Amino acid sequence: MKQPPLPSEVLYRLLRVARFDGASVLFLAGAFALVSAASHDGIGAAIGLAVAAAGAIELHGVGLLRGGRADGLRWLVSSQLYLMSVMLGYVAFRLSHLDITELRWTVTPEMAEQVRQLNMTVDQFLFLTLRCTFLAVGAVTILYQSGMIIYYLRRRAAVEVAVQELESR
Repeated sequence: MKQPPLPSEVLYRLLRVARFDGASVLFLAGAFALVSAASHDGIGAAIGLAVAAAGAIELHGVGLLRGGRADGLRWLVSSQLYLMSVMLGYVAFRLSHLDITELRWTVTPEMAEQVRQLNMTVDQFLFLTLRCTFLAVGAVTILYQSGMIIYYLRRRAAVEVAVQELESR
């Protein structure tokens, strides 16, 4: 039977995951915020910056843990809760303000005919597509951020032991 990993190994793995996750969120959301700002989409830019802040919060938690402070784990969990709330707020906003005007040009005559065969108008189809897309974004957000929270919390005891070992050195 395989031995459980040492607390220091658990901490190392957790830091690696958190650093990758935080940097990815910070970079991607920052890029989307810039693209949104360049296209004069103020709401998109604001949401991008709010999401990027979650990545920065997570990276701050990584820094605290590396510095031997166990409260860094709280920052990691908080970043996931914050990111989930921002994303679900964005999804709720988008669902309450569905706008298909920018999507109409993507519908070809062949696609319009297929939609009519489903006894739907093109507008009904586009509204349904947008609703399903944003509901999927919300569901993925809940699953991923909840998974990350569980990942962090299940390693709490080992991380606290590893941080104490760091402090005693």
